[in-house]
Amino acid sequence: MRNLKMIVEYDGGGYHGWQRQKNGLSIQQVLEEKIAVITGEKVKVIGSGRTDAGVHAIAQVAHFKTACGIPAGNLLKGINSLLPVDIVLKSLEEADEDFHARIDAKGKVYLYQIFNSPARSVLYRHHAWIIHCPLDIALMRKAAGCLIGRHDFTSFSSVHTDVISFEREMKRVEIINFLSVEHPLIKIYVEADGFLRYMVRTIVGTLVEVGRGKRPPEDVTSILKGRDRKLAGMTAPPQGLFLKKVLY
Repeated sequence: MRNLKMIVEYDGGGYHGWQRQKNGLSIQQVLEEKIAVITGEKVKVIGSGRTDAGVHAIAQVAHFKTACGIPAGNLLKGINSLLPVDIVLKSLEEADEDFHARIDAKGKVYLYQIFNSPARSVLYRHHAWIIHCPLDIALMRKAAGCLIGRHDFTSFSSVHTDVISFEREMKRVEIINFLSVEHPLIKIYVEADGFLRYMVRTIVGTLVEVGRGKRPPEDVTSILKGRDRKLAGMTAPPQGLFLKKVLY
């Protein structure tokens, strides 16, 4: 059996997340169905992790096993010819027999986009959180610094989860301000050795509250220590979130 590694880009706006659902179309389902058409086999596509409904990916990593002898380059072209316009394979290549997209992942980088302008945006409405009031970037950066290091992120996780441990190593929370007249964007890059459900979106929601002056930056330390989801800010909407990179 061949083990094939894929880099997948997708717009998650029209899907119920990465993982197959009983009631709702998922990215995984679409990939498995299109790959089956090309290979003539029923395949199981395994991703580096789940993305929730409405969340996008710039470079999701996945793998599947197949006995099909079609060269990887031809498989790439064939699968892409069948995929809808909001999903594309950026690459497809032979991987080691024991490569596993999820188990072998050492960390991930997420990007969250905020369109910060008094006026609404047409072009970014599906790919950013539109916030009309000004945000204090300096305060947000100060708050973000409190997240760096190994912490228990219970307060920034969904209460509906079955993980064994809530500890994660936060390596980077970088806030870049691109506030031009044409594209008033704030980009937040978050890198860790792993993420809990809604973790990035809850972090962003909390940082935005700091940026609005609704809570001081030092609150983040108290939120972490409190280990209670009720202490953190709102969960930011999904359309601003992108899985940017998986680290191996």
